[in-house]
Amino acid sequence: MKKIIYLIFGISLIIGLGSCGVGKYKVASKPEAKTFSSVTIDTLIEDETLNVRAIEVVDSVGLAYLTSDGKFGMYFNNDAPEFDTIKKAFPIQIKHDTITPNFRALAIADNKGYGLSIGSPALVFNLDVDLHKNTVVYQENHEKAFYDSMAFWNENEGIAIGDPTDDCLSVIITRDKGKTWTKLSCDVLPKAKEGEAAFAASDTNIAMVGDKTWVATGGKASRILYSPDKGYTWQVFDTPIIQGLETTGIYSIDFYDENNGFAVGGDYTKADNNVANKIRTLDGGKTWQVVADGVGPGYRSCVQYVPNSNARQLVAIGFKGIDYSSDAGTTWTHLSDDGYYTLRFLNDSTAYAAGNKKISKLTFK
Repeated sequence: MKKIIYLIFGISLIIGLGSCGVGKYKVASKPEAKTFSSVTIDTLIEDETLNVRAIEVVDSVGLAYLTSDGKFGMYFNNDAPEFDTIKKAFPIQIKHDTITPNFRALAIADNKGYGLSIGSPALVFNLDVDLHKNTVVYQENHEKAFYDSMAFWNENEGIAIGDPTDDCLSVIITRDKGKTWTKLSCDVLPKAKEGEAAFAASDTNIAMVGDKTWVATGGKASRILYSPDKGYTWQVFDTPIIQGLETTGIYSIDFYDENNGFAVGGDYTKADNNVANKIRTLDGGKTWQVVADGVGPGYRSCVQYVPNSNARQLVAIGFKGIDYSSDAGTTWTHLSDDGYYTLRFLNDSTAYAAGNKKISKLTFK
């Protein structure tokens, strides 16, 4: 929730070595995963200066990440010799003129990566591993500009959302593989309430299933903006999550399918408060119910469905630890005090987590 620089980068060199895509694996093509009672944590990257809120899985390759000090990195899960050259290129320091970007979001689509960072002015880059090929494709000069999260529907169409600069949420969309971006007029978006914005905490303000899109807002008002058609038309739904202060509301949202969704948040300044900070929908986001009220985890910055779990299993993480639910969020088990900001599943028992000073592999058992 500050001013943003927004970076878009192509990683064709990586993709040439493996297929690219964000792997949530939510299609229930396998038997439902067994329930978990513990998590094993293996630290992959550790550095005192590391601060990561933006990660994505790159299929058959590993993990892509962006840092708060402007670095683009990769963790490779394959030790094959053909990866040696590209491994030596990372992490890559990214700068624009004299600006070192503070990244908060990352998306991968087809053979390109797209990144989002805090800074001013708001800029969109078509960014390549070859830093000499970087080009600015969007620039927004506004003192209130602050973009929080981004995602792609397919290889051509993507969206990024941010705090209001006028009387609606800031939404920019590309329909041409990131070459150009257009900011939606407030005439087609729901009007924002006073103090309503979004949080750049884990790059999970946006959830997508097919053409359907849900955007979570937070702050003094915390609602769901919904588009059934990849951002052409919009509706807005109220939620019962805790709200009313600048630090309250939804910090993360995920959908398992077009009906089942979950959101977490709370107030990071009162991280142990677990009242009205976990909500669930069974009707595609139209209505929401508070679950585990006053029990289970307090403030959490990221929630993700466990793949192939029939919308029953969830993992929520934050700087206070890792929590797991096997009954769609009704009850929760605290698995670890190890703190992280964001999480992405590799398969139905393994995930990557990133946060302050570390990136880890989580194995649920």
